[in-house]
Amino acid sequence: MNNILPFDGELYLVKGFYTAQQTQQLFSTLLQDLAWQEEKIFIYGRWVKVPRLMCWYGDENAFYQYSGVNHQALPWTEILLAIRHKIESVYPCTFNSVMANLYRNGSDSMGCHADDEKELGINPVIASLSLGEERLLKFRHQQSKQRLDVILGHGDLLLMAGEIQHHWRHELPKTKKLKTERINLTFRNIIKCSI
Repeated sequence: MNNILPFDGELYLVKGFYTAQQTQQLFSTLLQDLAWQEEKIFIYGRWVKVPRLMCWYGDENAFYQYSGVNHQALPWTEILLAIRHKIESVYPCTFNSVMANLYRNGSDSMGCHADDEKELGINPVIASLSLGEERLLKFRHQQSKQRLDVILGHGDLLLMAGEIQHHWRHELPKTKKLKTERINLTFRNIIKCSI
């Protein structure tokens, strides 16, 4: 597996982590069964609607806070546990939680950010599984401003590790192209696991 990041971190793209048939079954089940909700976050001094639907699952006391919002994990579902175990069985990492995002169309997005919250530790490993519509994920180095664009397709797995969160920011921008639904699962290990 090759690191596709030129410097200052690790980024691995695994195309087709699941077969096409498996991926479609996962997408349909998660779309129907997860507890999707619309959230607001506190950013630039005001509360704004998050431009996607979200939900948070994990171990009983995996607690995560960002942008003024506290997330108490819902209990793992059978399918989320199965995905977690498959990733952990292939790569040397462990996770105790997952954030699920549902991008309903091209207007839904994720702003430019780094996953650098203290609850994730110094150099967190984050596994991101994409299901559904293909979308563009953009990376930008904070000092050099160098850019890297990654197309995430149905069933692709992206692993972020090393010092990437210290040096690179990433975003899933809006697009005017016609886009259908996409689910993104980001598996994390919360170090601080209590309120």
